[in-house]
Amino acid sequence: MSDDTPAAARATTGSASMPDDLVQGLLAGLRFETSVFHVGQYCGRWRASTAGRALASYHLVLEGRCHAHIEGRAPLELGPRDGLFFLRDIPHFLSVDANPAALAQGGAPVPMRPLVPAAPDGVGLACGFFHFNSGGAGEPALDGLPDHLIIRAGTPGLAPASTIFDLILAESNHPPERPSPLVARLVDVLFYYVLRHAVQVDPTATGLWALARHGTFAGLVQAILNDPGAGWSVESMARAAHMSRASFFKHFVDVGGSSPAEVLLLIRMRVAAQRIQSGDAISHAAEQVGYQSLAAFSRAFKRAMGVSPSAYRPRPR
Repeated sequence: MSDDTPAAARATTGSASMPDDLVQGLLAGLRFETSVFHVGQYCGRWRASTAGRALASYHLVLEGRCHAHIEGRAPLELGPRDGLFFLRDIPHFLSVDANPAALAQGGAPVPMRPLVPAAPDGVGLACGFFHFNSGGAGEPALDGLPDHLIIRAGTPGLAPASTIFDLILAESNHPPERPSPLVARLVDVLFYYVLRHAVQVDPTATGLWALARHGTFAGLVQAILNDPGAGWSVESMARAAHMSRASFFKHFVDVGGSSPAEVLLLIRMRVAAQRIQSGDAISHAAEQVGYQSLAAFSRAFKRAMGVSPSAYRPRPR
């Protein structure tokens, strides 16, 4: 019989740092394509937004300072090498003014200029969208993360971001509406760094990310990732966490907000999505995560991922 008391005590001790291999395992099923809306600079009084297109999006400040206005929040000041990433489509806009009422004093919309030459009052921006394999703005792998993420210049743990900003600036000698195709690829890499950092350190992350950071449950999440096709039951998961069934279920739901069966389904379908994206046949991916019936697997996949397994087949960029 397992000793339940130490594990129960550990379940209330909060989150720990998430190992890199666990982060990579949970993000492995995430596939997205980045598009660039424009790269250039605004001068004078201006307003810009990527909202209203049912897509996740981003704004990178390359030069100058501006303010982000997000519905229901105080304005956020952004400076050079700061980035704002919207994981879901929510109302927002950027402007040079901290007070949005000041925009009413302006005249016609200000067009974006090339970044070179830089204007004294110019604000250089790279803005665009993320298109996830799951379609639309939603992506199951990002469930549990806040609607938007902010990175600041010099953020500890994000040193590579500075190099990526340098490379984007090096590709800035193009018209705003026809940016270098390398910019999108660079933002791909930056976005992955930002997501990896967020799931490791963001205290507001919930669901599977909270479980994966928790001292008691991180090992269990890793074990399921390593062998998703095993006959996992509540009892076997409780044994892996060194807890009784009743105590395990209670603490698991308290930390993750979902039942063990729901989280097991989510992990299995993420692994299956990764295998399908890597070129596996859908039937083989189903077997690898414990499903003998293709019909049952397809129903479970759509319930967890929001789309059919065929939507995750590799597609040309």
